[in-house]
Amino acid sequence: MLDLVFRARRMITPAGEVEGTVGVREGRIVAVEPLNSDLDAERVIELGLHQVLLPGLVDTHVHVNDPGRTEWETFRTATRAAAAGGVTTLVDMPLNSLPPTVDADALEVKRKAAEGRLHVDVGFWGGAVPGNLADLRDLHEAGVFGFKSFLLHSGVDEFGHLSFSEFEAALREIRKFDGLMIVHAEDGHAVKNARGRKYADFLASRPRAAENAAITRVIDLAKRTGARAHILHLSSADAIPMIAQAKADGVRITAETCPHYLTFVAEEIPDGATQFKCCPPIREATNREALWRALADGVIDYVVSDHSPSTRELKRFDTGDFGEAWGGISGLQVGLPAVWTQARRRGHTVVDVVNWMAHRPAQVAGMRHKGRIEPGYDADFCVFAPDEAFVVQADQLHHRNPVSAYHGVPLAGRVITTWLRGIRVTGDELHGDLLGREDA
Repeated sequence: MLDLVFRARRMITPAGEVEGTVGVREGRIVAVEPLNSDLDAERVIELGLHQVLLPGLVDTHVHVNDPGRTEWETFRTATRAAAAGGVTTLVDMPLNSLPPTVDADALEVKRKAAEGRLHVDVGFWGGAVPGNLADLRDLHEAGVFGFKSFLLHSGVDEFGHLSFSEFEAALREIRKFDGLMIVHAEDGHAVKNARGRKYADFLASRPRAAENAAITRVIDLAKRTGARAHILHLSSADAIPMIAQAKADGVRITAETCPHYLTFVAEEIPDGATQFKCCPPIREATNREALWRALADGVIDYVVSDHSPSTRELKRFDTGDFGEAWGGISGLQVGLPAVWTQARRRGHTVVDVVNWMAHRPAQVAGMRHKGRIEPGYDADFCVFAPDEAFVVQADQLHHRNPVSAYHGVPLAGRVITTWLRGIRVTGDELHGDLLGREDA
């Protein structure tokens, strides 16, 4: 007898959209069979015609900020928001918490802060910062999924940024154990600090050239060292041809973008609307369409939230000054409907969205049991109604502070239920586990 069976006329597997039956035992998928299969279980869930069974989404770019800045976000609130958005696995960034995750002792502090407070499964990135080259192997062996680095000021003083020579040294070190370097690629020499309420001034202060120059160097150093490098939150479409060429040349490079770059456009952001501030910035409509084409072509590998929350006060709604406001979009809970809303307008399918938001991020991070409806994988599911619509209300989202660029935005697609290792996530109980690289 199985623990749980789903019967779905629409579900997304590695073979595409199919109808079928999924059997679960002890938190793992043990069978994927035709719809008329005689699989039985203690609990059988029959999905309606307008519901699609997806694998739980994998978001590898989340700033939880816990411990140390829990007034910004906590593990309990972030993972509740994740579950409400169909995300069953997230990987937490090493900065904005105190201490930052730049050595094995800090990783242990982070794990203790998270333990017993999780609605979904959580893994961790380590940090590559000036002076911690000798700590990278220890962090790797302690189970981090890779290493986050900045090529300009990170926004917080305790997480320093690498010079290009330090970045190359870190790449050479992690190449020894085939680690993964994930990089915020903007060249600080091309960035200015624009004060004031005008979004156009803020956008001009972080031009495409800043991303392009940094990505050029990252590609060159990845090629020179043979290390794996991943471009975070790509916003400049100008960099797409060079990433495509690097991949064609065999450079071990991947790239992500985010729902806000695929949804919003600079021309429509009001002056003073600091809820839209993020770095790199949301760019023009033509740039957005080029990002969509690169995603469709596979040059951009996947889509993750870059959920970077803060308090209302730090967004400086009192002045609307983009220079003073914290840069970050709070979008963890609404990433799936945001991407689906835009994707279907461009002729993409739910299969495409699952590839971008579950299959590929899990694959790049090296997760062997996440992001697929397939025997042997964790029984993580999202029941999704793609034709239902709603309007986002920031005060109804589960992350800690009611601030979101998506407030008031109508979206298509609603998450009906989320399941973690065969258990429905309701918000009443905490079933999330800590993940390490080897047991992901």
